[in-house]
Amino acid sequence: MSNDPLKRAEPGGAGRPSGPGPHRRTVLGGAAAVAAFGLAGCGSDDDGGDTPKGRAKGEKVTLTFWSWVPGIDKPVDLWNRKNPEVRIKLEKVSAVNGAQYAKMHAAIKAGNPPDLGQIEYPVVPSFLLDNGLADLTGYGAAEHKGKFVGWQWQQAVFGKGVYAVPQASGPMGLFLRRDLFDEWGIGTPATWDDYAAAAETVRRKGSWIETFSPTNGNRFAGLAWQAGASWFGTSGDAWTVSIDDEPTRKVADFWEDLIRRKLVKTIPDRQNAWYKDIQTGDMAAWIGASWGDALLAGNAPKTAGRWRVAPLPQWRKGERAHANWGGSTTAVFAGSKYPKDALAFAVWLNTAPESIALLIEGGYGFPAATSGYATSDLDVHRDFFGGQAYSEVFQEAGKGVDTSWRWGPAMDTVYQRLGDAFTEALGGSGSLRSALKKVQGDTVRDLKDKGLKVESG
Repeated sequence: MSNDPLKRAEPGGAGRPSGPGPHRRTVLGGAAAVAAFGLAGCGSDDDGGDTPKGRAKGEKVTLTFWSWVPGIDKPVDLWNRKNPEVRIKLEKVSAVNGAQYAKMHAAIKAGNPPDLGQIEYPVVPSFLLDNGLADLTGYGAAEHKGKFVGWQWQQAVFGKGVYAVPQASGPMGLFLRRDLFDEWGIGTPATWDDYAAAAETVRRKGSWIETFSPTNGNRFAGLAWQAGASWFGTSGDAWTVSIDDEPTRKVADFWEDLIRRKLVKTIPDRQNAWYKDIQTGDMAAWIGASWGDALLAGNAPKTAGRWRVAPLPQWRKGERAHANWGGSTTAVFAGSKYPKDALAFAVWLNTAPESIALLIEGGYGFPAATSGYATSDLDVHRDFFGGQAYSEVFQEAGKGVDTSWRWGPAMDTVYQRLGDAFTEALGGSGSLRSALKKVQGDTVRDLKDKGLKVESG
């Protein structure tokens, strides 16, 4: 086994990009996968290269930070007031259709990335493939591990390397119009069978319970996660891909049945037509994540007081299986000249109580920090949800997330392929299950084209 578990395998053998650069910038090969999933004990040492010298005592520096998180300018401003020697220059980037990541990858290739960036959990491996993130272990990252929820910390740990600081997650739940459910005599769905029955009743009343959004691969991944799927794993020194495993097929078949019976819409969620349906009651529920509270309150204010949050329906009554949609990190790019200072800011941003309070106010998700806030602090839109302490639902959901789930390389491409395949299926070219099979094969080829060892799971 290689001495560097984060070495990327090149076609024809293991290799490493030539030329100078920050140490440990080669990542995510087969041996990396083994280490990342805790299946091997290979260690890794610094492999030389140009190590940033850091900031001299008393020197004043400015670090650039790209983010799209609402309200993040407030904690950044607070940091700048408290830390005049290390100023953070915030640049807001668009999060529409992955525009932020295209911009970041382009900056990495051009050799001028920012010091820090907002990167969601599923796409961290994509940036490792670009050798774009700094390994923060040499700057004391490990000492902060206990400040964060364990499974979220692990989202950016590969081998012995730590490549980002977790910020927030998105435990999933069921948002529903309590007034309409009560009027129509529908109880809160405890199981997916209950949900399908509720969909029938809602449709008879002239509304729709939901939409199956074909382009929302992120949400679909969460539903597969809850069902027990495991899309990526390892076998020996190779990645395994199992996007069409049995739990995922079960999810696809469930929604296919609702679609064929015309019990759900198939419009994209969080776009104009969907917002109109939410505002008018033409759509009576939404399977979303904890950050959806701000989304609903901000876009359907006239429905205030009528919504409630319930746990995700279960495949078997009495189970407590949950999943996550979204969540992101504050990552330090490999090109930063001041990674130690960048790490200090990232930790403060995501653990300092005063920063967390400002992030909560902006609606950034469910904190990754284990302290510095109370669950009730997250009920920012309590009146909108009829006085419900709704964040308790998401807190319990977070406890039921299968922590063995790991993201694989190039998830942004996987989502694009899922969206294309599901859209084609809804247009009459096959089923959702056949779409999974297509994405499975495409993903295996995609990863092989990147020089990784891959097997179908």
